[in-house]
This record gives sequence, C-alpha cells and structure tokens, in this order.
Amino acid sequence: MTEGYCVKCKKKVEIKDGKESKTSKGVRILKGKCPACSITVCRILGK
Repeated sequence: MTEGYCVKCKKKVEIKDGKESKTSKGVRILKGKCPACSITVCRILGK
C-alpha cells in the first residue's frame, strides 16, 4: 500500500481504501482514510 501524511496524527500512515483521482489542474492524487482516526489522507502521485 501507499503511505500518506495524516495531519491529525502528525505521522505517516498507510492509506486505507485509497482511490486514484485527479485535481482540477490534472495532477493525479490518491485519496483514502487514515486507519487510526478516519480523516481523509491524500498523496500526490504526479502527472
């Protein structure tokens, strides 16, 4: 799995139920949930 930074836990976590999407500028991102606190975590993947 992919790791992302959780701003609530203030550490890197494994992204749970991650789905790939695009921003309005066309950059690919992976959005999912933090397994500890269930807040949305994103990781920028690039073009």
